[in-house]
Amino acid sequence: MYCVKKISGDTYYVGASDRKLALFENVYPIPRGISYNSYVVKDEKTVLLDTVDRAVGNQFFENLEHVLDGGSLDYLIVNHMEPDHCATMADLILRYPDVKIVCNAKTVTMIKQFFTFDIDSRAVVIKEGDTLNTGKHTFTFVMAPMVHWPEAMVTYDTTDKVLYSADAFGTFGALSGNIFADEVNFDADWMDDARRYYTNIVGKYGVQVSSLLKKAAGIDIDMICPLHGPVWRSNINHFIDKYNHWATYTPEEKSVMIAYASVYGDTENAASILATKLADKGIRNIAMFDVSHTHPSVIVAEAFRRSHLVFASTTYNAGIFATMETVLLDIKAHGLKNRTVAIIENGTWASQSGEKMKEIFASMKDMRVLDASVCLKSSLKKDQLTEIDAIADAVAADFFTPAGKAVAEAAHEEKVENEAFFKLSYGLFVLTARDGNKDNGCIINTVMQVTDTPKRIAVCVNKANFTHDMIKKTGIFNVSILTEKVPFKVFEHFGFQSGKNVNKFEKNDAVLRSENGVSYIPKYTNAFMSGKVVSA
Repeated sequence: MYCVKKISGDTYYVGASDRKLALFENVYPIPRGISYNSYVVKDEKTVLLDTVDRAVGNQFFENLEHVLDGGSLDYLIVNHMEPDHCATMADLILRYPDVKIVCNAKTVTMIKQFFTFDIDSRAVVIKEGDTLNTGKHTFTFVMAPMVHWPEAMVTYDTTDKVLYSADAFGTFGALSGNIFADEVNFDADWMDDARRYYTNIVGKYGVQVSSLLKKAAGIDIDMICPLHGPVWRSNINHFIDKYNHWATYTPEEKSVMIAYASVYGDTENAASILATKLADKGIRNIAMFDVSHTHPSVIVAEAFRRSHLVFASTTYNAGIFATMETVLLDIKAHGLKNRTVAIIENGTWASQSGEKMKEIFASMKDMRVLDASVCLKSSLKKDQLTEIDAIADAVAADFFTPAGKAVAEAAHEEKVENEAFFKLSYGLFVLTARDGNKDNGCIINTVMQVTDTPKRIAVCVNKANFTHDMIKKTGIFNVSILTEKVPFKVFEHFGFQSGKNVNKFEKNDAVLRSENGVSYIPKYTNAFMSGKVVSA
């Protein structure tokens, strides 16, 4: 029985999901399954955009037959030749022998490698910028080489402003009726799979993805239809912003990941003590992973996500413990850069893992290894706690002091973090400003999103406040979005005294300065925003 979904007036989803597959590409665990997306546009000429994996072939053909309703299929557009999107192509030819296959020259070569049917007689070979008119719809084609195969391309429907994005903007996970990203809690339930999908499947090709994103920025997109995962029809810039971070190897967030390899628990103990000390220094959202129990794809994704990485490994066979070595080589293979790294090594008689790990990072681009490190001899002793303290101090100093730190600057390149922008709600905030060498800030309770494009917020501050006068003069400000756990002393400091009489930043070493030169509050905040006044 068919199972289809209408996407718009004459566009249909005819793909299907597979919840039985354990490993995507026989490598990556997919406990939530995977969807294979395919789309039909019913125009004067009917168009199918990509086919599916053989595992869901029967469902796909029932869906296609229902949507065509006895009519012919005029065109198959092939955006990507990987078998999970083209395995049923030969069967499609048998069912619809008159169909024309729209593809680029590299795709023709690959079709001949995978199949034996006559492609030359039915191929409509296109190149960058070519168009295909099917009646009401006009499709244009954009090459996307190495995103993530050399023949990959995307198709843009200029009529409905739909981007059929091939593997770009895809994610692991089977669809469950709700095929649109706005019908699910994407950030909570899908973002981790989307990140893991991108970083492991496409992550190596950041330059090529950035090139595609620049091309996409020049067109008006109302909907993105990927070959895996939900369809995007609203808040599209939120997901594009994630891709911009991943493609430029810019950390999504300033946070710490600790990955450890431990045989009998002593290396794990040292990693746990370090995590506790980092937490005591005000670093939140620390993630810890045992590399022997966590799949490398998860750790690769988390390394793309976070700004500061700690790797702790026992020495094994005079080298790095096997599972840790696999993780590090995987991270290297995916081209990660712009991170700060700290190392802990262990060795009962011959510690070698630390030097071996440093060699791997030395062979990568823009990876800065901190000088502070710990060399355990079987287990951590009390007199080595000072070495753990030194690592914690070094990580925290880098974490909270971005001046002159390339990694930290990369983490704060974006003017507005979309994840915060779209989640902005009623709360309490510290509004900060700078006039000459004078910093000041005050508590406010009103910050609202006004528009997405351009990105604008409304900020309300009492005219009697010194911060108001500074912003009126300079036209620039920062807003630090406070968490629910902020202590009362913060309100006392910024709300119960005036910057006309005291210097609120005189003894506050934890405050950072953003690109606009204005201070913001890193502790007890969810995010900060930098703004420029456009009207008052």
